[in-house]
Amino acid sequence: MPARSLGSPHSSPEQWAALLLRLALGAMYIAHALFKILVLGWPGTLRLFGATGMPEWMTYPAVGAELVGGLLLILGIAVRWVALALLPMLLGAIAFVHGAHGWIYTSPGGGWEYLAFLAVVSVSLMCLGNGALSLQYLFKASPTGQSRAATIP
Repeated sequence: MPARSLGSPHSSPEQWAALLLRLALGAMYIAHALFKILVLGWPGTLRLFGATGMPEWMTYPAVGAELVGGLLLILGIAVRWVALALLPMLLGAIAFVHGAHGWIYTSPGGGWEYLAFLAVVSVSLMCLGNGALSLQYLFKASPTGQSRAATIP
């Protein structure tokens, strides 16, 4: 039986695990960004960032990174790089915002357990890569030079 390609729609259990991790992490990032935009609104989110000691201008790149990064994770595009790029945001939130509030995220001011878990998921995705059913795999050229999308019946 021939070896299966990483990212192939019918690949190993590890590739399906990577798919589940990237879908969950991507959905989390998008949900957090949409919460900031649609529930808190820009003025509320700016105040939130300012109240934590972060410069208010960082609100826009942080929310943009959550939206774009979450979408790229869900689609399976450059997953290792996206997970790496978003990791400093999680670690920064632990170090500068939530770390002093204890372990449990539901404590007053929010603890850092949830962010630490998301950081571990990010490192796991950096190790696993795109996983199954990624668009990056689909549009990558096959050994014959043809896009894999062109070969799907």
